[in-house]
Amino acid sequence: MEKPGLPSGTRDFGPLAMKQRKFVLNTMEKVFQLHGFQGIETPSLENLKTLQGKYGEEGDQLLFKVLNSGEYLKKVDSEYLTSKDYSNITPKIADRGLRYDLTVPLARFVVMNRNDIQFPFKRYQMQPVWRADRPQKGRYREFWQCDVDIVGSNSVVSEAELVEIYQEVFKSLNLKIEIRVNHRSILDSFLGILGSIENWNSFMVAMDKYDKIGREGVVNELENRGLTHAIDAWNFICDTSELQSREAIVKSLTEYPQIQGESLDKGLKELGLLYSLLDNAENVKFDLQLARGLSYYTGAVFEVVVADADLPEQFKIGSIGGGGRYDNLTSIFGLKDVSGVGVSFGLDRICDTLEVCNKFPDFTDLGGVIICCMDEEALQSGAEIARNLRASNISVELYPSAVKLKKQLDYANQKGLHHAVILGSREIESKTASVKNLKTGEQVSANWADIQNFIK
Repeated sequence: MEKPGLPSGTRDFGPLAMKQRKFVLNTMEKVFQLHGFQGIETPSLENLKTLQGKYGEEGDQLLFKVLNSGEYLKKVDSEYLTSKDYSNITPKIADRGLRYDLTVPLARFVVMNRNDIQFPFKRYQMQPVWRADRPQKGRYREFWQCDVDIVGSNSVVSEAELVEIYQEVFKSLNLKIEIRVNHRSILDSFLGILGSIENWNSFMVAMDKYDKIGREGVVNELENRGLTHAIDAWNFICDTSELQSREAIVKSLTEYPQIQGESLDKGLKELGLLYSLLDNAENVKFDLQLARGLSYYTGAVFEVVVADADLPEQFKIGSIGGGGRYDNLTSIFGLKDVSGVGVSFGLDRICDTLEVCNKFPDFTDLGGVIICCMDEEALQSGAEIARNLRASNISVELYPSAVKLKKQLDYANQKGLHHAVILGSREIESKTASVKNLKTGEQVSANWADIQNFIK
């Protein structure tokens, strides 16, 4: 007999976990809607040509590809099969893939529905995504993203609103965070040092590994990539990032002669405006080492990490959110000159963090009522009482059989129910029931019409 199991990097969620996840989702959705965002959904499957080339070289390798149905090997030349030439085989046997994130599907949605939506288009979307990554704590192959995006506005006001949404959501979740921010134009100013766009891309890929491999690890990575001439620039970025204030970092950048120009001026100006629009920027850190998603981000870039004192030191989870501006993303689908900016919340990592920090409310105390029938004849009356209580917005369970009362009450106590309505033949005759408070032990006899008053 086959032993049941889950694919690596996926999880089941039981009743308690679902309550925790719904709590986080509802908290986020409330904040999103207060800011005027509207919800959408897109399919789990996208055409591979929609996904490929949007996430950089490493991102493309993490796309889950779905085999075509039917005789999917029919169009593959035998020589490719013999040589195991997967680069030529894959396009012929798979033309769809599971979505990698919610941003590229959003760009496709906007282009396809541009005549039916209002710009600026403010949308939120909360759905699972898939990445063929190496599973580890806090990193899954199937996980949820919760995105908020503003499409059709190039104003820094949009960036500021998204930062405030981060602040409001995590304040509501009682979780202290740090919002790291950088700007693509500031990173573009290092192009002159690196010598070519290819070198710049390679440099940013190496820098993006800083959190995993550290400062010296990035130096080794640059050497391996043939970018020894960029090590001084990397050391400058690290030294500048250690400065205590945003003003000091800006001063250091403006005094570094190799990167002066319009790109630096633009990035510093927009970040300065972003900070000026915030009511509270204490947890917003200007981080020069932040280089995420630069294959499509064109302006401000964001990343959220946990900075809560209740987080155990041994708990390593990485970022729990991130995003940025993507001025050119819709142009790849034929819609030019539409600017967008968005951020994402990593639901799974947020839930893992709240759990390890003991930040969740107590979901074991459900409230609600169980109806216990002492004999089979009472089940019909029990069903009638259950319907009446539900009509008064009271959560009710009718125990499905007339087993011993102790077994029924044990079930109710284990589920955290508050009250038991006990019915027997005498209660049916008199249209009454014994109503017991399972928390205090108090028990009364009540007419059926009065049961809800005692419970409430």
